[in-house]
Amino acid sequence: MRGKAGPDILTLFAQEHDSRVLGYANANLLRSDQATEPLQFVEFWRNVTGTNPAWLDFDSKLVPYAQLSQLNQRGIWFVTIRRRGTALLRRLDKIPASQWAKAVIDIPKRRHQAIRYYEQRVHLDDYEGELRQRAVTGFGREQPTLFLTNNDEETARELIIRYAQRNRIEDGIGIGVNFFHLDCLASEVRLNVDVDVALTVLANGCYRWLAQRLRGFNKAAPKQLFRRFVETAGLVEIEEDRIVVRFDKRSHTPNIREAALDAERLSVPWLGNKPLVFSFA
Repeated sequence: MRGKAGPDILTLFAQEHDSRVLGYANANLLRSDQATEPLQFVEFWRNVTGTNPAWLDFDSKLVPYAQLSQLNQRGIWFVTIRRRGTALLRRLDKIPASQWAKAVIDIPKRRHQAIRYYEQRVHLDDYEGELRQRAVTGFGREQPTLFLTNNDEETARELIIRYAQRNRIEDGIGIGVNFFHLDCLASEVRLNVDVDVALTVLANGCYRWLAQRLRGFNKAAPKQLFRRFVETAGLVEIEEDRIVVRFDKRSHTPNIREAALDAERLSVPWLGNKPLVFSFA
């Protein structure tokens, strides 16, 4: 599609911080719905878990300041990026260098680790109360990056590390495009695309589940898991009282045996509830 304009659909993705699982997606969106979609996600999370999410990390263009105020009233901590205006940058240029603090962001494989930051409290239009603002330099950009948060407990370094991990969501979307072909729209109808996106989220979750059970592969990408474990030759035999999956001999077969994925004796409902058993060559 290089050099050509193609159809696109506005989609919101949400990823759980610790497990890195894409747990929510909605492609049935209009631009007029964008401002309220984070609150819709909060309601979804509350219906699933019974509580509000403790933290939300999101892009600066997603939530207007009025919606930030509603998140604060619900007791939800958030960190986001503020858009840089010309007047705001001029004020930051006048701050003496002695008032900027230093910190080290020791994330493995991170190129820019030594940073400088300046913290202050600000008032924003349509937001009730004050927010903590941190202007950070040292990210490899010409202009400072402005962080906004309603949390007064975590240090500036901890908040910067927290927001830096938001890039995992972009990595997850990249996996969805490269491996699950998320960019191949099945229809120009938003609802149909929403179903495809939901199935992609489910497939991503299945691969994350498999990765957590294979020793040494808890951070493996779906493409790697597919090549080494899923795309495996074998034989499926439906016997009188069980279903036997016989794996051919491969170098990674011991990992599957060690994971004991059939230890719970899962039954297959559409085959008479026969239990599933693995057998290795």
